[in-house]
Amino acid sequence: MQTTLTQLILMAPPLLLALTFHEFSHGYVAWRLGDPTAARQGRLSMNPLRHLDPLGTLAFFLIKFGWARPVPVNPSYFRNPKRGMLLVALAGPMSNLLLAIISAVAIKLLAPVAISLHGQGMADTVTLPLLMMLVNSVWINLLLCIFNLIPVPPLDGGRILAGFLPDRLAYSLHRFEQIGIVLILILSLTGTLGHIIGPVVRAANNLLLT
Repeated sequence: MQTTLTQLILMAPPLLLALTFHEFSHGYVAWRLGDPTAARQGRLSMNPLRHLDPLGTLAFFLIKFGWARPVPVNPSYFRNPKRGMLLVALAGPMSNLLLAIISAVAIKLLAPVAISLHGQGMADTVTLPLLMMLVNSVWINLLLCIFNLIPVPPLDGGRILAGFLPDRLAYSLHRFEQIGIVLILILSLTGTLGHIIGPVVRAANNLLLT
C-alpha cells in the first residue's frame, strides 16, 4: 500500500503538468492565430483545475492512458482554418515532447548531485524524489506525445492528418470521430494499444536518457 501511494505521489505532479501544458499549448496557439475562445473561457492557464477531466486522469493510473478536457477551438477565426487546426493540433504533442526533453536534461544535471548526496539525510528526501519525478516526467510526456500522434480522430494525430488531406478526405475522416473514440478505448482496455505504442515510447525514452 505504501509503495503504491509513493508511486502515485511521484507520478501525480509530472502527470498534472503534462496534461495541463498540453491543453494550454492548444489554446495558446489558437489564441496566437486569432481565436479568443479558449482565453474567454479561462483556459489559457497553467492551473490544472481548469483543464483536468477526473475520469481521464483516473484512467491514466488504471490503464496507462488518459486525457484532459479538450480546449475549445473555433477555426472560423483563423485566416486559414485548415492550416490553423493543423498547427493547434500539433501544439499538444510537441509540448509534451518539449517537456520530455527538458526533464531528460534535468535528470542528467541532477543525477550526479543525487549520487554525491546519497545517504545524507534530508538530501535523499529532496533529490531522490525529484529525480524519480523527472524520470516519470520523461515517460509520461513521451507516452502522451506518441499516443496523441496516432492518426485517428479525435486524437491530435487525426487532426494533423486531416490538415494534409484534400478537403473531401479530411471531412470524411472527421466523420469517424465517434468511432475513433470507441476504437481507442477498445485498444486500450484490451492492451493492444500498449503493444503498439509501447516499443516506440521505450525507444524514445532510452534515447533521451542514455
